[in-house]
Amino acid sequence: MSVQTFDVVVIGAGPVGENAAARAVRGGLTAALVEKERFGGECSYWACIPSKALLRPGNALAAAKRLPGVPVGDALDPEAVFARRDWFTSKGDDTGQFDWASGAGIEPIRGEGKITGVKEVTVGERVLVARHAVIVCTGSVPVTPPIPGLDEIPVWGSREATSASAVPARLAVLGGGVVGVEMAQAWARLGAKVDLILTGARPLPKLPAFAGDAVAAGLRADGVTVHAGSGLERASLVDGAAKLELRGGVELIADKLLVATGRRPATGNLGVESIGLTPGKPLTVDDAGRVSEVDGGWLFAAGDVTGRAPVTHQGKYAARAAGDAVAALARGEAVKPEPWSAYAATADHHAVPQVIFTDPEVASVGLTSAREGKPDRVVEIDIAVAGSSLHADDFAGKASMVVDTERSVLLGVTFAGQDVAELLHAATIAIVGEVPLHRLWHAVPAFPTMSEIWLRLLEEYGL
Repeated sequence: MSVQTFDVVVIGAGPVGENAAARAVRGGLTAALVEKERFGGECSYWACIPSKALLRPGNALAAAKRLPGVPVGDALDPEAVFARRDWFTSKGDDTGQFDWASGAGIEPIRGEGKITGVKEVTVGERVLVARHAVIVCTGSVPVTPPIPGLDEIPVWGSREATSASAVPARLAVLGGGVVGVEMAQAWARLGAKVDLILTGARPLPKLPAFAGDAVAAGLRADGVTVHAGSGLERASLVDGAAKLELRGGVELIADKLLVATGRRPATGNLGVESIGLTPGKPLTVDDAGRVSEVDGGWLFAAGDVTGRAPVTHQGKYAARAAGDAVAALARGEAVKPEPWSAYAATADHHAVPQVIFTDPEVASVGLTSAREGKPDRVVEIDIAVAGSSLHADDFAGKASMVVDTERSVLLGVTFAGQDVAELLHAATIAIVGEVPLHRLWHAVPAFPTMSEIWLRLLEEYGL
């Protein structure tokens, strides 16, 4: 076994790990970045990037059809869509991101990293010793439900759904979360006959009802059959295809079943049992990223592995705080993760933005409903302004905001409609900055843009 020493060892080289290592190096430390699959991680090759590459052509075509005088065809060219997606993912070649790490002063190491002791990570025959900290950024892995027969049929996970290069004639999708609705629409627009199987009444159950209803309507408009309140009871293989038995007696036949039923923190093969933690459980951290259950303050974590805010941009944000905190501790500074300070991922608790890139889009940040026992008020209106009318014929959309009436500040905003993602950052800034509504009134939206919805929301509130 060879032994190497670094100031910091980062496990997981996705966007979160890359940011943690880069911030540590920027703070004057040496860093090793360990990755068992591809440098760039899940987001670059199997999640955020390829899924949006699959969705964007269909969204653009649908948008063009909503305007008169725009000559467009009736269908996408799947081969061209797949080729563009493959360009964005470099066909799985991570050389560029491996080389980026080297160029940034980070030592990239291929292999599965396991914690084998205090400040110690073993990668094959190499032992990496950290002078100051180990930062875990291993992300999450899919959760497969215990459905009888599921292991007998042709199944896709999220990776197969974003990397496939042939359109299945019949695709069933189990799960109404972000992956489920995005991939149901993407593959329907590429030519598949899609059935979406939901346990509840609508997709996206954690968001306001109008958001889930809008997405369900958009899916149905694209020919997706939405089986609400169904759930999958059992599956079996019939003539090479999947026979799916839903609650209520409905039966489906599919060439592929996409299982999109959630994810859990990837700590199962991390070696955390060597330091007294439970494999498969999230790493609980403070706002600086320090793992609370480990003595000595040497173990940090960021991103999905913590179970806090499982979106890529929030993981990168937390990784920057963790990398900066480790560098400060190495300099002998006291690190107190005071709210909104440089060493605290405070926004995880207050302002987590997320976009669902379906058509219509859903964009949300902060709370989606009033807090129990608090004097909050929810305002909900149609997005019916000059900007939306010009944006698309028969534009349909809604917006809501949650207001703390005692402090007169926003706690959350949700939009649903074509291209509403670009409205989201203004809402995020207003929430993080705790801009009083009477002051927000003076942020005049440009005419004629969809941002006029801010004026209408505030008027509806009473300003």
